[in-house]
Amino acid sequence: MNQNKTALITGASGGIGYEFAKLLAKDNYNLVLVARSEEKLQQLKMDLQTGFKISAKVITKDLSKMGAVDEIYNELEKEKIAIDILINNAGFGNFGKFAETTWQKEAEMIQLNILALTHLTKLILKGMVERKNGKILNLASTGSFQPCPLMAVYGATKAYVLSFSEAIANELKGTGVTVTALCPGPTETNFFKAAGNEDSKLVKGKKIPTSEEVAKYGYDAMKKSKTVVIHGLKNKVLASSVRFAPRNLATKISRKVIDEN
Repeated sequence: MNQNKTALITGASGGIGYEFAKLLAKDNYNLVLVARSEEKLQQLKMDLQTGFKISAKVITKDLSKMGAVDEIYNELEKEKIAIDILINNAGFGNFGKFAETTWQKEAEMIQLNILALTHLTKLILKGMVERKNGKILNLASTGSFQPCPLMAVYGATKAYVLSFSEAIANELKGTGVTVTALCPGPTETNFFKAAGNEDSKLVKGKKIPTSEEVAKYGYDAMKKSKTVVIHGLKNKVLASSVRFAPRNLATKISRKVIDEN
């Protein structure tokens, strides 16, 4: 790595994470790219190093597995790589009634969406505070604002991400470190296919934002040290309206929006 500042991105092999990597490389950040796909990460590394003259390091890890975060951090410590920007982008969802879905997938979802995100933040945040400089962006969701029937565990994990991000952002005031929670709605990624919900009313037959648009919005917000940002006017209105609606009504509306039938 050269003397430029360094950003670490989880879930960097595709979608929003991939777009974050390009934005950071364009701004001359060296990169630590984390995801499961070695082949995709190596190609991204080559493209970014060639196109932007930065250094990129690939760490191939499955963050839904116990121990992966410690392994990543140990590698950073061994190579004396200080992280100036942490983007916790990795995550996935699952569709179906909770009584009928597979526990193993949900356990991995909780491990990735909550435990890995929290643990990696814990480990990297200490150095940021010591240096009195750093930025963290956590990928939450418009699903953070209300219960999500048929995606119950996913919605709960994203509610955690939002609450956690807001709380530590408050704790960090005056330290030089900021935390941003990016809350996108449906986005052109592989998310709905992986969740088994390609026919959801959220996406079927609708024009939805690209990963590039969402990443740029979140990146600009992070640079401005904003705490919570919701992508898209419609999503902002819906998130705000939920705050004033009775919880049972918000849950019913969420079910209607998510349900593919």
